[in-house]
Amino acid sequence: MAEHRDNLIDWLRDAHAMEQQAEQMLKAQAGRIEHYPQLKARIEQHLDETLGQQKLIESCLARYDTKPSVTKDALGKVMAFGQALGGSVNSDEVIKGAIAGYVFENLEIATYTTLRAAALAEGDSETVRVVDEILPQERAMAEWLLHHLPDLTDDFLARDATPDVEAKR
Repeated sequence: MAEHRDNLIDWLRDAHAMEQQAEQMLKAQAGRIEHYPQLKARIEQHLDETLGQQKLIESCLARYDTKPSVTKDALGKVMAFGQALGGSVNSDEVIKGAIAGYVFENLEIATYTTLRAAALAEGDSETVRVVDEILPQERAMAEWLLHHLPDLTDDFLARDATPDVEAKR
């Protein structure tokens, strides 16, 4: 049976890989968005937050004298590439990307909620502090996406109904 610390370290590595995946997804989305400046700006803001989150998770791992999992990080990046490639062929790419972003943010929220409970069980107050710094950022992004999906959809539909106007991105 694994010790609390082993699970905590494993889940910290998972969180790092998840943030690597998020980084790649956000970069791909931001790089492709052309006609939705508010969405692009919010994605770029969250990309900066994501890079900071990676460093915070790395600091937690370093306190346990370990590093992120090269394998998990690589798999996260491959998954992000596949998601970006798959999304780019959709005629409603911006909408599907925003929906996928909302789903991913909720995955992150659930992951960090679990990680926080594991850190509490281990008595790791620094990891609890780190998670308490990250969670509001993830919740804010999820809330932003959910709040803006109706307007984004309206903008997309208006662009899509206008001849010779690209709506996709």
